[in-house]
Amino acid sequence: MPPAFIFDLDGTLVDTAPDLLATMNTILSREGRPTLAPAELRLLVGRGARNLIGEAFRRTGAPADAAKLDALYDAFIADYGSHVAAASRPFPGVAETLERMKADGARMAVLTNKPHGPTKMLIEQLGLGRFFGVVAGQGWRPWLKPDPRLFEAVLSGIGGRSGGAVAIGDSITDVEMARAGDVPVILMSYGYTPEPAASLGADAVLDDFREVPAAARRLLGTA
Repeated sequence: MPPAFIFDLDGTLVDTAPDLLATMNTILSREGRPTLAPAELRLLVGRGARNLIGEAFRRTGAPADAAKLDALYDAFIADYGSHVAAASRPFPGVAETLERMKADGARMAVLTNKPHGPTKMLIEQLGLGRFFGVVAGQGWRPWLKPDPRLFEAVLSGIGGRSGGAVAIGDSITDVEMARAGDVPVILMSYGYTPEPAASLGADAVLDDFREVPAAARRLLGTA
């Protein structure tokens, strides 16, 4: 069986920061808060929309009122869903590399802490849906990364561990998920993380997505 590849989404496959920033700043403005700069937002993505909202409020004043968090979350999802792929684009080399991997028989899935609805919308609107046997966002199952139960559910959905598996992401959450799932992990250096990717303990750190297949073969011992 060919290997399985479990991809993160934001900061790994797609540069979603422009649309996330637009929505987050819309919410902050409605609440009378200062807005975030693009560089600030890129440090906050990766642990789900609720965490993003909470961190954005802490950076712009008092923490968000717990009683309002559900309403803020609903407003965030509604606004973001209206322009989920307006300015978001795959990173250089992503589409062509996924095409080549699919032709080679790779089994591929997306596993992200982004809410499931916007995740599906984004992937379909960018024309990436045909590459993935499973697309799993927050709410697809009752767990978030790095919970190993979520990783195992996604891996099972594309045929399991036979043939080997590799996780590809951009943050410490992806490293923790891979370690919990006992698979090697590749981090992309261009992603969304407050710490340099090279400091997070991944098995490989790449600058160019086109290097993923060769790096995975090395890690799986099939080079």
